[in-house]
Amino acid sequence: MRIFLLSFLFTSLVFAQDIYSIKEKSITGEDFLMSSLKGKVVLIVNIASQCGYTPQLEKLEELYLKYKAKGLVVLGVPTNDFGGQTPEDDKAMLEFCSKKYKATFPILTKKTIQGKEKRELYKLLTEKTPKNLQGEVGWNFEKFLINKKGEVVNRMRPSLDPMDEEMFSKIEAQLK
Repeated sequence: MRIFLLSFLFTSLVFAQDIYSIKEKSITGEDFLMSSLKGKVVLIVNIASQCGYTPQLEKLEELYLKYKAKGLVVLGVPTNDFGGQTPEDDKAMLEFCSKKYKATFPILTKKTIQGKEKRELYKLLTEKTPKNLQGEVGWNFEKFLINKKGEVVNRMRPSLDPMDEEMFSKIEAQLK
């Protein structure tokens, strides 16, 4: 019994209990409380500036504008984990996203999303979700869809175009 309790306590300390308990930093350095997204549908995407999928930033912005009034938030998460395809610091990455792709959706500070040093948000997304959605992120622009209750309900491949009908149907099902 003692070992079970210690294991439970350790797991509770290591992993956030839910997405809303996570505190992040925005790309501008301000606190970003995931609790501010309660009741919203959230599409979390690890983004990069020099990837073949980088033009998806424009489509992510289109998607955000299409569904924002209905309760969708697109959340960009820059990382340099995949082939060094995001070498910029936060200031340069924000400028790149906003000037080149007109991105207005929230973007977090650049940080790793893999391995032992992965950010708390990605620990939850890749380790504390249904078994079929678990596992390390494989490349830039992998997408996680979070329902209004804060649960991960879909994980989508990097190649899925944000303006594809498949994306629309997954989002619309959660916005109901």
